[in-house]
Amino acid sequence: MKNGTISRRCRCVDPGTGKEYGAACPKLKSSRRHGVWTVFQELEPDQEGRRRRFRRGGFESSTKAQEELDKVRALLAIPEEDDAWAKLQLSDLLENCLKEKAPVPDYDEVRRRIATGQPLNTKITVAEWLDTWLDSRKRLSRGGWKRYDCDIRNHLKPHLGLLRLDKLRVHHVSKMFDDINERNIEVQEQNEQRRAVKAELDATPWKGAENRARRRWLKAQLDQMPPFRRPTGLNTQPHIRDTLRAAINVAIAQQEMPPFNPAAHVELLPGTKPKALVWTAERIARWKETGERPSPVMVWTPDQTADFLDFVAEHRFYLYYRTIAFRGTRRGETCGLRWEDRNKAAKAIAVATQLIQDGWDVYEGAPKTSSGVRWLALDDETDQLLDLQWERQQQEKLEWGDAWQDTGRVFTNEDGSIIHPGKMSDLFERLVEAAGLPPIRLHDLRHVAATLMLAAGVDIKVVSETLGHSDTRITRDTYQTVLDDLAKDAAEKVVQLVPHGRRPLAVVTDDGQLKPRRLPRLAPPKKPADTEVAQDEHSA
Repeated sequence: MKNGTISRRCRCVDPGTGKEYGAACPKLKSSRRHGVWTVFQELEPDQEGRRRRFRRGGFESSTKAQEELDKVRALLAIPEEDDAWAKLQLSDLLENCLKEKAPVPDYDEVRRRIATGQPLNTKITVAEWLDTWLDSRKRLSRGGWKRYDCDIRNHLKPHLGLLRLDKLRVHHVSKMFDDINERNIEVQEQNEQRRAVKAELDATPWKGAENRARRRWLKAQLDQMPPFRRPTGLNTQPHIRDTLRAAINVAIAQQEMPPFNPAAHVELLPGTKPKALVWTAERIARWKETGERPSPVMVWTPDQTADFLDFVAEHRFYLYYRTIAFRGTRRGETCGLRWEDRNKAAKAIAVATQLIQDGWDVYEGAPKTSSGVRWLALDDETDQLLDLQWERQQQEKLEWGDAWQDTGRVFTNEDGSIIHPGKMSDLFERLVEAAGLPPIRLHDLRHVAATLMLAAGVDIKVVSETLGHSDTRITRDTYQTVLDDLAKDAAEKVVQLVPHGRRPLAVVTDDGQLKPRRLPRLAPPKKPADTEVAQDEHSA
Protein backbone atom coordinates (compact mmCIF):
# COMPACT_ATOMS: atom_id res chain seq x y z
CA MET A 1 0.00 0.00 0.00
CA LYS A 2 1.44 3.35 -1.04
CA ASN A 3 1.72 6.09 1.54
CA GLY A 4 -0.81 8.87 1.22
CA THR A 5 -0.07 12.56 1.44
CA ILE A 6 -1.64 15.76 2.68
CA SER A 7 -1.13 19.13 1.04
CA ARG A 8 -2.34 22.70 1.28
CA ARG A 9 -4.02 24.34 -1.67
CA CYS A 10 -6.06 27.43 -2.45
CA ARG A 11 -8.37 28.77 -5.12
CA CYS A 12 -6.38 31.90 -5.95
CA VAL A 13 -6.09 32.71 -9.68
CA ASP A 14 -2.93 33.74 -11.53
CA PRO A 15 -3.78 37.10 -13.22
CA GLY A 16 -1.44 36.33 -16.09
CA THR A 17 -2.78 32.89 -17.07
CA GLY A 18 -6.27 33.00 -15.51
CA LYS A 19 -5.67 29.61 -13.89
CA GLU A 20 -5.70 28.65 -10.21
CA TYR A 21 -2.38 28.60 -8.37
CA GLY A 22 -3.26 25.46 -6.47
CA ALA A 23 -0.33 24.39 -4.27
CA ALA A 24 1.98 27.02 -5.90
CA CYS A 25 0.18 30.07 -4.53
CA PRO A 26 2.77 32.48 -3.02
CA LYS A 27 0.43 33.28 -0.13
CA LEU A 28 0.67 29.71 1.11
CA LYS A 29 4.29 30.33 2.11
CA SER A 30 3.65 33.64 3.79
CA SER A 31 0.49 32.70 5.75
CA ARG A 32 -0.33 29.44 7.51
CA ARG A 33 -4.01 30.28 7.55
CA HIS A 34 -4.26 30.70 3.79
CA GLY A 35 -5.85 27.85 1.82
CA VAL A 36 -7.20 24.47 2.96
CA TRP A 37 -5.66 21.04 3.43
CA THR A 38 -6.36 18.10 1.15
CA VAL A 39 -5.86 14.32 1.57
CA PHE A 40 -4.56 12.04 -1.19
CA GLN A 41 -4.40 8.22 -0.98
CA GLU A 42 -3.95 5.65 -3.72
CA LEU A 43 -6.66 2.97 -3.85
CA GLU A 44 -6.77 -0.43 -5.51
CA PRO A 45 -7.45 -0.24 -9.27
CA ASP A 46 -11.00 -1.13 -10.25
CA GLN A 47 -11.91 -4.39 -11.99
CA GLU A 48 -10.97 -2.88 -15.36
CA GLY A 49 -7.53 -1.82 -14.06
CA ARG A 50 -8.22 1.92 -13.93
CA ARG A 51 -6.32 3.95 -11.34
CA ARG A 52 -8.29 5.31 -8.39
CA ARG A 53 -7.47 7.82 -5.64
CA PHE A 54 -9.10 8.94 -2.44
CA ARG A 55 -8.98 12.73 -2.59
CA ARG A 56 -10.81 14.86 -0.05
CA GLY A 57 -10.21 18.51 0.78
CA GLY A 58 -11.57 21.34 2.85
CA PHE A 59 -9.70 20.61 6.10
CA GLU A 60 -8.83 23.70 8.13
CA SER A 61 -5.60 22.29 9.57
CA SER A 62 -2.98 19.72 8.81
CA THR A 63 -3.93 17.87 12.00
CA LYS A 64 -7.50 17.21 10.85
CA ALA A 65 -6.27 16.24 7.38
CA GLN A 66 -3.81 13.80 8.91
CA GLU A 67 -6.55 12.26 11.07
CA GLU A 68 -8.65 11.64 7.94
CA LEU A 69 -5.67 10.09 6.14
CA ASP A 70 -4.95 7.84 9.13
CA LYS A 71 -8.53 6.55 9.07
CA VAL A 72 -8.30 5.73 5.37
CA ARG A 73 -4.93 3.99 5.77
CA ALA A 74 -6.20 2.00 8.76
CA LEU A 75 -9.10 0.70 6.67
CA LEU A 76 -6.82 -0.23 3.76
CA ALA A 77 -4.58 -2.15 6.16
CA ILE A 78 -7.36 -4.46 7.38
CA PRO A 79 -7.28 -7.09 4.58
CA GLU A 80 -4.50 -9.62 4.42
CA GLU A 81 -1.95 -9.23 1.67
CA ASP A 82 -3.40 -11.99 -0.48
CA ASP A 83 -7.07 -11.02 0.04
CA ALA A 84 -7.68 -9.30 -3.29
CA TRP A 85 -11.48 -9.45 -2.88
CA ALA A 86 -11.43 -7.51 0.40
CA LYS A 87 -9.01 -4.93 -1.00
CA LEU A 88 -11.24 -4.33 -3.99
CA GLN A 89 -14.35 -4.08 -1.76
CA LEU A 90 -12.62 -1.55 0.49
CA SER A 91 -11.55 0.63 -2.42
CA ASP A 92 -15.09 0.50 -3.81
CA LEU A 93 -16.43 1.49 -0.39
CA LEU A 94 -14.06 4.49 -0.09
CA GLU A 95 -14.83 5.56 -3.65
CA ASN A 96 -18.57 5.53 -2.85
CA CYS A 97 -17.88 7.65 0.24
CA LEU A 98 -16.35 10.30 -2.00
CA LYS A 99 -19.27 10.21 -4.44
CA GLU A 100 -21.87 10.48 -1.69
CA LYS A 101 -19.81 12.90 0.41
CA ALA A 102 -20.22 10.53 3.35
CA PRO A 103 -17.81 10.14 6.29
CA VAL A 104 -15.19 7.41 6.30
CA PRO A 105 -16.80 4.08 7.43
CA ASP A 106 -16.38 2.84 10.98
CA TYR A 107 -13.20 0.79 11.39
CA ASP A 108 -14.63 -1.86 13.74
CA GLU A 109 -17.70 -2.44 11.55
CA VAL A 110 -15.62 -2.82 8.38
CA ARG A 111 -13.22 -5.19 10.11
CA ARG A 112 -16.11 -7.32 11.38
CA ARG A 113 -17.66 -7.55 7.93
CA ILE A 114 -14.38 -8.54 6.30
CA ALA A 115 -13.79 -11.20 8.99
CA THR A 116 -17.25 -12.71 8.38
CA GLY A 117 -17.05 -12.46 4.58
CA GLN A 118 -19.96 -10.02 4.31
CA PRO A 119 -20.35 -7.30 1.67
CA LEU A 120 -19.02 -3.97 2.83
CA ASN A 121 -21.94 -2.02 1.42
CA THR A 122 -23.81 -0.98 4.58
CA LYS A 123 -26.27 1.18 2.67
CA ILE A 124 -28.93 -1.51 2.32
CA THR A 125 -32.36 -0.06 3.02
CA VAL A 126 -35.18 -1.59 5.02
CA ALA A 127 -37.18 -2.10 1.80
CA GLU A 128 -34.29 -3.94 0.12
CA TRP A 129 -33.79 -6.19 3.13
CA LEU A 130 -37.52 -6.97 3.45
CA ASP A 131 -37.57 -8.06 -0.21
CA THR A 132 -34.50 -10.24 0.37
CA TRP A 133 -35.97 -11.74 3.52
CA LEU A 134 -39.37 -12.43 1.95
CA ASP A 135 -37.73 -14.16 -1.03
CA SER A 136 -36.01 -16.52 1.42
CA ARG A 137 -39.33 -17.55 3.04
CA LYS A 138 -40.18 -20.05 0.31
CA ARG A 139 -41.00 -22.80 2.79
CA LEU A 140 -43.92 -20.87 4.23
CA SER A 141 -47.46 -21.83 3.34
CA ARG A 142 -49.04 -19.73 0.62
CA GLY A 143 -51.34 -18.07 3.11
CA GLY A 144 -48.50 -17.28 5.53
CA TRP A 145 -46.34 -15.85 2.75
CA LYS A 146 -49.16 -13.65 1.47
CA ARG A 147 -49.79 -12.34 4.98
CA TYR A 148 -46.12 -11.31 5.27
CA ASP A 149 -46.25 -9.79 1.80
CA CYS A 150 -49.36 -7.80 2.72
CA ASP A 151 -47.69 -6.36 5.84
CA ILE A 152 -44.54 -5.45 3.92
CA ARG A 153 -46.28 -3.98 0.89
CA ASN A 154 -49.00 -2.00 2.67
CA HIS A 155 -47.25 -0.84 5.84
CA LEU A 156 -43.54 -1.54 6.33
CA LYS A 157 -42.25 -0.35 2.96
CA PRO A 158 -44.33 2.86 2.76
CA HIS A 159 -43.31 3.94 6.27
CA LEU A 160 -39.79 2.51 6.76
CA GLY A 161 -38.60 1.41 3.32
CA LEU A 162 -36.23 4.33 2.60
CA LEU A 163 -34.38 4.10 5.92
CA ARG A 164 -31.02 2.38 6.12
CA LEU A 165 -31.39 -0.99 7.80
CA ASP A 166 -28.51 -0.41 10.23
CA LYS A 167 -29.93 3.01 11.17
CA LEU A 168 -33.43 1.73 12.04
CA ARG A 169 -34.38 2.73 15.57
CA VAL A 170 -37.29 2.21 17.96
CA HIS A 171 -38.67 5.70 17.41
CA HIS A 172 -38.92 5.02 13.65
CA VAL A 173 -41.12 1.97 14.26
CA SER A 174 -43.17 3.75 16.92
CA LYS A 175 -43.82 6.64 14.54
CA MET A 176 -45.03 4.16 11.91
CA PHE A 177 -47.76 2.88 14.23
CA ASP A 178 -48.64 6.43 15.30
CA ASP A 179 -49.10 7.31 11.63
CA ILE A 180 -51.21 4.18 11.10
CA ASN A 181 -53.52 5.12 13.98
CA GLU A 182 -53.84 8.69 12.69
CA ARG A 183 -54.70 7.32 9.26
CA ASN A 184 -57.32 5.07 10.87
CA ILE A 185 -59.08 8.14 12.26
CA GLU A 186 -59.00 9.73 8.82
CA VAL A 187 -60.31 6.57 7.14
CA GLN A 188 -63.16 6.25 9.64
CA GLU A 189 -64.16 9.88 9.13
CA GLN A 190 -64.09 9.50 5.34
CA ASN A 191 -66.10 6.29 5.55
CA GLU A 192 -68.72 8.03 7.71
CA GLN A 193 -68.95 10.92 5.26
CA ARG A 194 -69.34 8.57 2.32
CA ARG A 195 -71.91 6.51 4.21
CA ALA A 196 -73.94 9.64 5.00
CA VAL A 197 -73.94 10.81 1.38
CA LYS A 198 -74.84 7.31 0.18
CA ALA A 199 -77.74 7.14 2.65
CA GLU A 200 -79.04 10.52 1.48
CA LEU A 201 -78.76 9.41 -2.15
CA ASP A 202 -80.73 6.23 -1.46
CA ALA A 203 -83.40 8.22 0.38
CA THR A 204 -83.80 10.83 -2.37
CA PRO A 205 -86.66 9.86 -4.71
CA TRP A 206 -86.30 9.81 -8.52
CA LYS A 207 -89.40 11.84 -9.34
CA GLY A 208 -89.19 15.61 -9.72
CA ALA A 209 -86.61 17.80 -11.42
CA GLU A 210 -85.33 19.06 -8.07
CA ASN A 211 -84.84 15.52 -6.77
CA ARG A 212 -83.03 14.44 -9.93
CA ALA A 213 -80.72 17.46 -9.69
CA ARG A 214 -80.07 16.59 -6.04
CA ARG A 215 -79.25 12.98 -6.96
CA ARG A 216 -76.80 14.10 -9.65
CA TRP A 217 -75.07 16.36 -7.15
CA LEU A 218 -74.85 13.56 -4.55
CA LYS A 219 -73.41 11.13 -7.13
CA ALA A 220 -70.80 13.72 -8.06
CA GLN A 221 -69.89 14.04 -4.37
CA LEU A 222 -69.51 10.24 -4.09
CA ASP A 223 -67.25 10.14 -7.14
CA GLN A 224 -64.93 12.70 -5.55
CA MET A 225 -64.77 10.88 -2.20
CA PRO A 226 -62.25 8.10 -1.46
CA PRO A 227 -63.75 4.59 -1.61
CA PHE A 228 -64.66 2.71 1.54
CA ARG A 229 -61.47 1.47 3.21
CA ARG A 230 -60.77 -0.81 6.13
CA PRO A 231 -58.75 0.70 8.99
CA THR A 232 -55.74 -1.19 10.29
CA GLY A 233 -57.18 -2.44 13.56
CA LEU A 234 -55.40 -2.80 16.88
CA ASN A 235 -55.54 -6.58 16.54
CA THR A 236 -53.75 -6.40 13.16
CA GLN A 237 -50.91 -4.15 14.27
CA PRO A 238 -49.14 -6.81 16.41
CA HIS A 239 -48.85 -8.98 13.29
CA ILE A 240 -47.21 -6.10 11.39
CA ARG A 241 -44.74 -5.69 14.24
CA ASP A 242 -44.07 -9.44 14.33
CA THR A 243 -43.34 -9.45 10.58
CA LEU A 244 -40.76 -6.68 11.00
CA ARG A 245 -39.28 -8.35 14.06
CA ALA A 246 -38.87 -11.67 12.24
CA ALA A 247 -37.15 -9.98 9.29
CA ILE A 248 -34.78 -8.04 11.56
CA ASN A 249 -33.93 -11.16 13.58
CA VAL A 250 -32.62 -12.76 10.39
CA ALA A 251 -30.66 -9.58 9.57
CA ILE A 252 -29.07 -9.71 13.02
CA ALA A 253 -28.26 -13.41 12.65
CA GLN A 254 -26.59 -12.68 9.30
CA GLN A 255 -24.79 -9.69 10.89
CA GLU A 256 -26.39 -7.22 8.52
CA MET A 257 -27.08 -4.88 11.43
CA PRO A 258 -26.14 -4.46 15.11
CA PRO A 259 -27.55 -7.05 17.55
CA PHE A 260 -30.54 -4.97 18.60
CA ASN A 261 -34.07 -5.43 17.26
CA PRO A 262 -36.04 -2.16 17.38
CA ALA A 263 -39.34 -3.92 16.60
CA ALA A 264 -39.07 -5.96 19.80
CA HIS A 265 -39.17 -2.82 21.95
CA VAL A 266 -42.20 -1.05 20.49
CA GLU A 267 -45.31 -0.73 22.65
CA LEU A 268 -48.66 -0.89 20.88
CA LEU A 269 -52.11 0.16 21.94
CA PRO A 270 -53.90 -2.83 23.51
CA GLY A 271 -56.31 -4.63 21.22
CA THR A 272 -59.39 -6.55 22.27
CA LYS A 273 -59.96 -10.11 21.19
CA PRO A 274 -63.64 -10.86 20.58
CA LYS A 275 -65.12 -13.23 23.14
CA ALA A 276 -67.56 -15.96 22.28
CA LEU A 277 -71.06 -15.16 23.56
CA VAL A 278 -74.03 -17.52 23.75
CA TRP A 279 -77.29 -16.56 21.99
CA THR A 280 -79.47 -16.18 25.08
CA ALA A 281 -83.12 -15.13 24.88
CA GLU A 282 -82.24 -11.59 25.99
CA ARG A 283 -79.55 -11.24 23.33
CA ILE A 284 -81.86 -12.57 20.64
CA ALA A 285 -84.52 -10.03 21.62
CA ARG A 286 -81.98 -7.23 21.50
CA TRP A 287 -80.70 -8.42 18.10
CA LYS A 288 -84.22 -8.49 16.66
CA GLU A 289 -84.78 -4.96 17.95
CA THR A 290 -81.54 -3.35 16.75
CA GLY A 291 -80.13 -5.78 14.17
CA GLU A 292 -76.74 -5.71 15.94
CA ARG A 293 -74.89 -8.78 17.13
CA PRO A 294 -73.60 -8.65 20.72
CA SER A 295 -70.18 -9.95 19.59
CA PRO A 296 -68.48 -10.89 16.32
CA VAL A 297 -68.25 -14.44 17.73
CA MET A 298 -71.68 -15.83 18.62
CA VAL A 299 -72.48 -19.35 19.77
CA TRP A 300 -75.70 -21.34 19.66
CA THR A 301 -77.13 -23.12 22.65
CA PRO A 302 -77.48 -26.92 22.44
CA ASP A 303 -81.20 -26.53 21.66
CA GLN A 304 -80.48 -24.06 18.83
CA THR A 305 -77.82 -26.40 17.43
CA ALA A 306 -80.30 -29.26 17.51
CA ASP A 307 -82.89 -27.13 15.69
CA PHE A 308 -80.40 -26.38 12.92
CA LEU A 309 -79.28 -29.99 12.49
CA ASP A 310 -82.91 -31.14 12.42
CA PHE A 311 -83.63 -28.50 9.77
CA VAL A 312 -80.81 -29.72 7.49
CA ALA A 313 -81.20 -33.43 8.28
CA GLU A 314 -82.19 -34.25 4.69
CA HIS A 315 -79.62 -31.92 3.10
CA ARG A 316 -76.71 -33.24 1.08
CA PHE A 317 -74.17 -31.61 3.41
CA TYR A 318 -75.85 -32.50 6.71
CA LEU A 319 -72.85 -34.60 7.78
CA TYR A 320 -70.49 -31.78 6.81
CA TYR A 321 -72.15 -29.34 9.21
CA ARG A 322 -72.63 -32.02 11.85
CA THR A 323 -68.90 -32.77 11.82
CA ILE A 324 -68.04 -29.12 12.47
CA ALA A 325 -70.75 -28.76 15.14
CA PHE A 326 -69.65 -31.85 17.09
CA ARG A 327 -65.92 -32.18 16.36
CA GLY A 328 -64.94 -28.54 15.89
CA THR A 329 -63.06 -28.92 12.60
CA ARG A 330 -62.25 -25.79 10.63
CA ARG A 331 -64.07 -25.07 7.39
CA GLY A 332 -61.12 -25.92 5.14
CA GLU A 333 -60.21 -28.96 7.22
CA THR A 334 -63.70 -30.40 6.80
CA CYS A 335 -63.60 -29.74 3.05
CA GLY A 336 -60.24 -31.51 2.90
CA LEU A 337 -61.13 -34.71 4.78
CA ARG A 338 -60.06 -37.80 2.77
CA TRP A 339 -61.29 -41.35 2.83
CA GLU A 340 -57.72 -42.59 3.17
CA ASP A 341 -57.44 -40.76 6.51
CA ARG A 342 -60.34 -42.70 8.04
CA ASN A 343 -59.60 -45.52 10.49
CA LYS A 344 -62.80 -47.54 10.50
CA ALA A 345 -61.60 -50.00 13.11
CA ALA A 346 -60.75 -47.24 15.59
CA LYS A 347 -63.78 -45.12 14.62
CA ALA A 348 -61.56 -42.10 13.98
CA ILE A 349 -60.55 -39.84 11.12
CA ALA A 350 -57.34 -37.83 10.76
CA VAL A 351 -57.16 -34.14 9.93
CA ALA A 352 -54.09 -34.22 7.70
CA THR A 353 -54.85 -31.67 4.98
CA GLN A 354 -57.16 -28.77 4.25
CA LEU A 355 -58.54 -26.81 1.30
CA ILE A 356 -57.42 -23.18 1.48
CA GLN A 357 -59.23 -20.33 -0.23
CA ASP A 358 -56.92 -17.75 -1.83
CA GLY A 359 -59.08 -15.00 -3.27
CA TRP A 360 -61.60 -17.31 -4.95
CA ASP A 361 -59.04 -19.93 -5.96
CA VAL A 362 -58.71 -23.08 -3.87
CA TYR A 363 -55.56 -25.09 -3.23
CA GLU A 364 -54.60 -27.94 -0.92
CA GLY A 365 -52.34 -27.26 2.03
CA ALA A 366 -51.35 -28.52 5.45
CA PRO A 367 -53.49 -27.66 8.50
CA LYS A 368 -53.09 -24.22 10.00
CA THR A 369 -50.56 -25.29 12.66
CA SER A 370 -48.58 -28.39 13.54
CA SER A 371 -51.08 -29.06 16.33
CA GLY A 372 -53.80 -28.94 13.66
CA VAL A 373 -52.69 -32.39 12.44
CA ARG A 374 -54.72 -34.62 14.74
CA TRP A 375 -56.99 -37.64 15.06
CA LEU A 376 -60.69 -37.10 15.71
CA ALA A 377 -62.65 -39.77 17.57
CA LEU A 378 -66.09 -40.40 16.04
CA ASP A 379 -69.31 -41.31 17.79
CA ASP A 380 -71.31 -44.30 16.56
CA GLU A 381 -73.88 -42.23 14.68
CA THR A 382 -71.26 -40.19 12.82
CA ASP A 383 -69.41 -43.39 11.95
CA GLN A 384 -72.60 -44.87 10.48
CA LEU A 385 -73.30 -41.65 8.56
CA LEU A 386 -69.83 -41.90 7.02
CA ASP A 387 -70.72 -45.37 5.73
CA LEU A 388 -73.87 -43.93 4.12
CA GLN A 389 -71.79 -41.09 2.66
CA TRP A 390 -69.42 -43.63 1.10
CA GLU A 391 -72.33 -45.58 -0.42
CA ARG A 392 -73.84 -42.39 -1.85
CA GLN A 393 -70.53 -41.47 -3.50
CA GLN A 394 -70.22 -44.92 -5.04
CA GLN A 395 -73.71 -44.58 -6.48
CA GLU A 396 -72.93 -41.12 -7.89
CA LYS A 397 -69.70 -42.47 -9.37
CA LEU A 398 -71.69 -45.04 -11.34
CA GLU A 399 -74.19 -42.41 -12.50
CA TRP A 400 -71.52 -39.95 -13.71
CA GLY A 401 -69.31 -42.56 -15.33
CA ASP A 402 -66.24 -41.10 -17.06
CA ALA A 403 -67.18 -37.58 -15.94
CA TRP A 404 -66.67 -38.53 -12.29
CA GLN A 405 -63.71 -36.77 -10.63
CA ASP A 406 -61.96 -39.04 -8.17
CA THR A 407 -60.67 -36.50 -5.63
CA GLY A 408 -60.70 -38.93 -2.71
CA ARG A 409 -62.56 -36.43 -0.51
CA VAL A 410 -65.26 -37.34 1.97
CA PHE A 411 -67.41 -34.35 1.01
CA THR A 412 -67.72 -33.58 -2.70
CA ASN A 413 -70.09 -32.27 -5.29
CA GLU A 414 -72.24 -34.75 -7.20
CA ASP A 415 -69.52 -35.22 -9.85
CA GLY A 416 -66.87 -35.95 -7.21
CA SER A 417 -65.19 -32.54 -7.48
CA ILE A 418 -64.02 -30.73 -4.37
CA ILE A 419 -66.40 -28.40 -2.56
CA HIS A 420 -65.45 -24.74 -2.38
CA PRO A 421 -64.97 -23.48 1.23
CA GLY A 422 -66.45 -20.09 0.35
CA LYS A 423 -69.57 -21.66 -1.13
CA MET A 424 -70.06 -23.73 2.01
CA SER A 425 -70.05 -20.53 4.09
CA ASP A 426 -72.59 -18.88 1.79
CA LEU A 427 -74.81 -21.97 1.89
CA PHE A 428 -74.60 -22.10 5.68
CA GLU A 429 -75.76 -18.49 6.05
CA ARG A 430 -78.75 -19.15 3.80
CA LEU A 431 -79.68 -22.28 5.74
CA VAL A 432 -79.45 -20.46 9.08
CA GLU A 433 -81.73 -17.71 7.81
CA ALA A 434 -84.21 -20.24 6.42
CA ALA A 435 -84.23 -22.07 9.76
CA GLY A 436 -85.16 -18.84 11.57
CA LEU A 437 -82.20 -19.05 13.95
CA PRO A 438 -80.04 -16.19 15.24
CA PRO A 439 -77.10 -15.66 12.87
CA ILE A 440 -73.67 -17.15 13.34
CA ARG A 441 -70.79 -17.65 10.92
CA LEU A 442 -69.73 -21.08 9.72
CA HIS A 443 -66.54 -20.68 11.77
CA ASP A 444 -68.76 -20.05 14.81
CA LEU A 445 -70.14 -23.56 14.38
CA ARG A 446 -66.67 -24.68 15.44
CA HIS A 447 -67.14 -22.58 18.59
CA VAL A 448 -70.45 -24.37 19.11
CA ALA A 449 -68.53 -27.65 19.25
CA ALA A 450 -66.29 -26.25 21.96
CA THR A 451 -69.30 -25.05 23.93
CA LEU A 452 -70.99 -28.44 23.69
CA MET A 453 -67.85 -30.22 24.89
CA LEU A 454 -67.38 -27.78 27.78
CA ALA A 455 -71.05 -28.09 28.75
CA ALA A 456 -70.68 -31.87 28.73
CA GLY A 457 -67.82 -31.58 31.23
CA VAL A 458 -65.02 -32.54 28.84
CA ASP A 459 -61.59 -31.59 30.19
CA ILE A 460 -60.21 -28.34 28.75
CA LYS A 461 -57.07 -30.18 27.57
CA VAL A 462 -59.15 -32.63 25.52
CA VAL A 463 -61.20 -29.76 24.09
CA SER A 464 -58.02 -27.92 23.09
CA GLU A 465 -56.55 -30.99 21.36
CA THR A 466 -59.82 -31.70 19.55
CA LEU A 467 -59.97 -28.14 18.22
CA GLY A 468 -56.33 -28.26 17.17
CA HIS A 469 -55.18 -25.46 19.49
CA SER A 470 -51.47 -25.38 20.30
CA ASP A 471 -52.11 -24.42 23.93
CA THR A 472 -55.02 -24.63 26.36
CA ARG A 473 -54.56 -20.90 27.04
CA ILE A 474 -55.89 -20.19 23.54
CA THR A 475 -58.99 -22.25 24.34
CA ARG A 476 -59.52 -20.51 27.68
CA ASP A 477 -59.00 -17.02 26.22
CA THR A 478 -61.47 -17.66 23.39
CA TYR A 479 -64.18 -19.31 25.49
CA GLN A 480 -63.74 -17.55 28.84
CA THR A 481 -67.22 -15.99 28.62
CA VAL A 482 -68.72 -19.39 27.79
CA LEU A 483 -66.83 -20.94 30.71
CA ASP A 484 -68.23 -18.23 33.01
CA ASP A 485 -71.78 -18.99 31.84
CA LEU A 486 -71.21 -22.70 32.42
CA ALA A 487 -69.75 -22.02 35.87
CA LYS A 488 -72.87 -20.00 36.83
CA ASP A 489 -75.10 -22.79 35.55
CA ALA A 490 -73.11 -25.32 37.58
CA ALA A 491 -73.47 -23.15 40.70
CA GLU A 492 -77.25 -23.06 40.28
CA LYS A 493 -77.38 -26.83 39.87
CA VAL A 494 -75.34 -27.35 43.05
CA VAL A 495 -77.79 -25.23 45.05
CA GLN A 496 -80.75 -27.16 43.61
CA LEU A 497 -79.25 -30.43 44.84
CA VAL A 498 -79.66 -29.37 48.48
CA PRO A 499 -83.35 -29.43 49.60
CA HIS A 500 -84.23 -26.75 52.14
CA GLY A 501 -87.13 -24.58 53.09
CA ARG A 502 -87.05 -21.30 51.24
CA ARG A 503 -88.54 -18.03 52.37
CA PRO A 504 -89.00 -15.31 49.78
CA LEU A 505 -86.71 -12.29 49.95
CA ALA A 506 -89.72 -10.08 49.17
CA VAL A 507 -93.48 -10.31 49.59
CA VAL A 508 -96.24 -8.92 47.40
CA THR A 509 -98.50 -6.40 49.12
CA ASP A 510 -102.22 -5.95 48.44
CA ASP A 511 -101.58 -3.15 45.96
CA GLY A 512 -99.20 -5.36 43.95
CA GLN A 513 -95.93 -3.79 45.19
CA LEU A 514 -92.85 -5.79 46.16
CA LYS A 515 -91.90 -5.25 49.78
CA PRO A 516 -88.54 -6.58 51.02
CA ARG A 517 -88.93 -9.06 53.83
CA ARG A 518 -87.46 -7.96 57.12
CA LEU A 519 -84.64 -10.14 58.22
CA PRO A 520 -84.75 -11.16 61.92
CA ARG A 521 -82.43 -9.24 64.17
CA LEU A 522 -79.70 -11.28 65.73
CA ALA A 523 -79.34 -10.97 69.50
CA PRO A 524 -75.98 -9.54 70.59
CA PRO A 525 -73.58 -12.13 71.94
CA LYS A 526 -73.47 -12.52 75.69
CA LYS A 527 -70.39 -11.29 77.47
CA PRO A 528 -68.28 -13.74 79.44
CA ALA A 529 -69.15 -14.05 83.13
CA ASP A 530 -65.71 -13.05 84.39
CA THR A 531 -65.91 -9.83 82.37
CA GLU A 532 -69.25 -8.94 83.99
CA VAL A 533 -67.81 -9.56 87.48
CA ALA A 534 -64.83 -7.40 86.76
CA GLN A 535 -67.06 -4.55 85.60
CA ASP A 536 -69.21 -4.83 88.77
CA GLU A 537 -66.12 -4.64 91.00
CA HIS A 538 -64.88 -1.64 89.06
CA SER A 539 -68.24 0.07 89.45
CA ALA A 540 -68.19 -0.62 93.16
